Amino acid sequence: MEDCPYRKKFPTVPGPEVFLNVEDERMHLKQRLAGAFRVFSKLGFDEGPAGHITARDPEHKDTFWVNPFGVHFSQVKVSNLIRVDHEGNIVEGSHPVNTAAFNIHSRIHLMRPDVNAAAHTHSTYGRAWSTLGRPLDIITQDSCQFYKDHVVYDDYGGLVVELDEG
Repeated sequence: MEDCPYRKKFPTVPGPEVFLNVEDERMHLKQRLAGAFRVFSKLGFDEGPAGHITARDPEHKDTFWVNPFGVHFSQVKVSNLIRVDHEGNIVEGSHPVNTAAFNIHSRIHLMRPDVNAAAHTHSTYGRAWSTLGRPLDIITQDSCQFYKDHVVYDDYGGLVVELDEG
């Protein structure tokens, strides 16, 4: 069978990363998080300093990493990510926390321990659609993923400045 000209070698799919220690795992997570910001920026999923992506810390599960306030997605680096707890205390990092990011993501990470990362963006298409104030019509394959799984939030009053709005 080894000599069979019709036999093809298929690439193998790598399994999940294995880390020797939590520091290596944390660095890997922060590198991927910083990279996600760059990708989101390249795809136009940013609007000035608005939007945020978070990732739960691999060791201290009651904390998460987030982009610093006022830093454009294209400028987020491993070195300027900050780690905050569910009360809003900065555990690591020296930049200020985006209040809206904290209020939204702290509730997600607190209420959903199975969720390790979350993103909130202000894409051009999303903002344009939101002005209609109605759910998506389920008329294409792309929109089917939202069937009975999305709502219109009518109580929007601006920035998410209160924790209970998260």
